[in-house]
Amino acid sequence: SAAGFRHVTAAEGDAASLATQAAATLDPRAGPLLLAVGQGYSTALADALRGHGFSVRRRVVYAARPADSLPEPALASLRSGEVRAALFFSPRSAGVTMALLRQAGLAETVNYVKALALSARIATALAGLPWQEIRATPTPEPMALLALLGPAPHPAARA
Repeated sequence: SAAGFRHVTAAEGDAASLATQAAATLDPRAGPLLLAVGQGYSTALADALRGHGFSVRRRVVYAARPADSLPEPALASLRSGEVRAALFFSPRSAGVTMALLRQAGLAETVNYVKALALSARIATALAGLPWQEIRATPTPEPMALLALLGPAPHPAARA
């Protein structure tokens, strides 16, 4: 990989599948696992890995705080009906966005917006608003999420 790792594999996109894959492919006696996480996340994953016999070093490497309002340009675009799709990368971001839309009195504006989710779990979290459509990627890969957008419109089509 470009970051210098010699061996990179991916699980199915959730903590349970990662723990299962680690148990099936790694030897707990080979040394500790580093679990780089966001603040408040992955304690269940660390516990599951420890349950499989691994020594786990869980380290918080970032913290995410939810916004307390949507930016004015986003609000204006929603009000004018310009927004046609919204991309969601986590259940938490889906929940926060829906709460902020309700807070702004704009929940109904999503009738014309496709909600595109990085996983089925995220798509389920989006069910609380009347989106035009909710679609999830078949695999939890950012490029698969972009593929849900479809081809970019031709510049002449925007005029």
